[in-house]
Parts: sequence; structure tokens; C-alpha cells
Amino acid sequence: MKDIERLTYGRTSSYNLNYHIIWGTKYRNKVLKGHVEVVLKQCLQDIASKYGFSIAHLEIGKDDHIHLLVSAPPKLSVTNIVRWLKGISAWTLFRECPELTNYWKHKDRHLWSPSYYVESIGTVNEQAVAKYIDDQRAKEK
Repeated sequence: MKDIERLTYGRTSSYNLNYHIIWGTKYRNKVLKGHVEVVLKQCLQDIASKYGFSIAHLEIGKDDHIHLLVSAPPKLSVTNIVRWLKGISAWTLFRECPELTNYWKHKDRHLWSPSYYVESIGTVNEQAVAKYIDDQRAKEK
């Protein structure tokens, strides 16, 4: 792929900002499977389109953490992207997935661990990271 094809053009800038983002469930509870997985993946794509970034690759690992390859314009901070993804997805999952009611307690309403991992991806590593994310489920079998 040519370098020019990797670029995204904004009104005042050209950019290629990609991030590998990972976060897990609180206490590594293995709840990201079945109906929850389907709702989560759709929810994350909806959040990305609403806030103006894209998720090129997304996969669940060991039913307790998620890997994403996110491309975002320079005006969006990684902190905000993760805040939107984790906050809105947790609220949506608790609302749409009755199987998660055990994790929605009166005072401790947490689905996700408070931390996350982010790594900026250069043009050389982008394909390697995309393959790593896509192979998450295959590694478990």
C-alpha cells in the first residue's frame, strides 16, 4: 500500500494516527461472550462513528479483554476516545444484556477495569498489529 493511501485528509491537516487500545473487565470477569460480545462490538462501532473516529480492527480476547485498532483525527485525544468507548459501552451493556445484572450492584457499578493500555502505531507496525488483533479468538482454540 502506498503511503498516500494511509493518509486521512481533514480541512486543515493530513494525518495517519492509529492506536492499539486494550482494556479489560473488572477482576478479569469472563463475560465478553455470546450476546454480550455482539452488543459490545456494535456499540463500539456506533460510538466511533458518532464521535468521528474509526475502529479498523476489534476483537475480544479470552472473554475478558478487548483489543482495538483505532484511527482518529488529531483533534481527538486518546483519553477522550477511551472514556467514550468504556463509559458508553458499559452503560449500553448493562441496559441491553440482562446476563450482566450480577455486575451491576447498587454501589459498585463497574464493568471495566479503570486502567487501559494504548500504543501509537506507525505505518510499519500497522499490519502486524491488525493481524494480532484479528487472531485473538483463533489463539484461544
